[in-house]
Amino acid sequence: MKELVIVILVCVVVAAILWMNKRLRENIRNIFKIEELRKRITYTILIVLIYRFGSYVVLPGIDPNQLAELQNQSSSGLLGLLNMFSGGAFANASVFALGIMPYITASIIVQLLGMAIPYFQRLQKEGESGRRKINQITRYLTVIIVAAQAPGYIANLRAQLPAEAIYPFVAGGSPTLFFWISSVIILIAGTLFVMWLGERITDKGLGNGISLIIMIGIIARLPFALIAECVSRGTQSSGGGLIFLLIEIVVLVLVIIMTILLVQGTRKIPVQYAKRVVGNKQYGGVRQYIPLKVNAAGVMPIIFAQAIMFIPITIAGFTQSESMSGFMSAFTNMNGFWYNAVFFFLIVVFTYFYTAVTINPAQMAEDIKKNGGFIPGVKPGKKTQEFFDDVISRITLPGSLFLGVVAIMPAIVSILGVNQQFAQFYGGTSLLILVGVVLDTLQQIESHLLMRHYDGLTKTGRIKGRSGRI
Repeated sequence: MKELVIVILVCVVVAAILWMNKRLRENIRNIFKIEELRKRITYTILIVLIYRFGSYVVLPGIDPNQLAELQNQSSSGLLGLLNMFSGGAFANASVFALGIMPYITASIIVQLLGMAIPYFQRLQKEGESGRRKINQITRYLTVIIVAAQAPGYIANLRAQLPAEAIYPFVAGGSPTLFFWISSVIILIAGTLFVMWLGERITDKGLGNGISLIIMIGIIARLPFALIAECVSRGTQSSGGGLIFLLIEIVVLVLVIIMTILLVQGTRKIPVQYAKRVVGNKQYGGVRQYIPLKVNAAGVMPIIFAQAIMFIPITIAGFTQSESMSGFMSAFTNMNGFWYNAVFFFLIVVFTYFYTAVTINPAQMAEDIKKNGGFIPGVKPGKKTQEFFDDVISRITLPGSLFLGVVAIMPAIVSILGVNQQFAQFYGGTSLLILVGVVLDTLQQIESHLLMRHYDGLTKTGRIKGRSGRI
């Protein structure tokens, strides 16, 4: 109920601000004049509401009034990130507690297998039939991952909650086998249902459904994090809390603007195509551009780097050695210098690695040569490949450095006194996902408007979406 009231208030404020702008008001009217777009937006909103209501449906046998310890545990660190991506369902012991992240993990694994295993490479080249097989394999792998994670989540519930919080399946202070089995099955079904909701949005709604569900989960935590920060600054006895809050908001807006520049930044390579005469028609003879993204790797370097940085945390949890725990403590403090220095370095390395894997200069040069094109001032073939390789290397360096800065921004602002929950919105995977999904969704809306001869959403220029899904 608290979230519903906050969401309604935020929507009212945003709607009032938008309605004050005449052009935006006209754009909104144009959007709802298009029947197909209106149906897609309505369908997407209904699916999102179902997802948000499901985030508060607690697992059978769990007392919702005794989740305070779990919510405290999920307010920071790794569990804080998981709770953010699940939209608070993790801390609510919800049937959607594991959220969509197992599906994302399965997708990443299948994508990596496609780079190394010939069978998956063949599937990627088979078109629609291959894509269906890959999706089926991803779903099966998602079930396996959830089945492995669900017992760990239930064990964590048992450790964090008092014994009387789990009922009526309590026997001798421990949950019965029936509780374990039923909870695992429900968590698997919850993740699969969320995955199905995302696919429904992709087919009949607006935007990429999986990405949109992750974004909604992140945004759902923003009002609570902002309120917590406002309360924290408002209760400061030294004064000046409101001034610091305004500075934090300004810095957040600047970080968002810089992240948009990172996501949208491209280097356009001119390609000239020779004239060809086929019958009575002339082809080619025009100049086109190949856009090379400054951040072609997206959020993948941050995800890979975080996966490696969680290894010391896991080892420190199992070891009892004082020397080992002392060494590991430097890498388990997510706001510490060594953790963020190594994290930054890994992001730069993985950005170069993932860009090299996903972009093939040799293939690009070969495609241009086959189509009768050439880059002005560069010989076709080997020289064109070297040119692409040199350009990609040069634009990847600033992109990787800025991506590393975005990733460690939450730690920087936390050290400066920002609330841990609110600090997560200053960078990292969450901010990149928010920016990318919003741009992608707006680009689809603008495409619908332009197809029906309406003006776009912006007065000048065009909104550019992301090149791929999350």
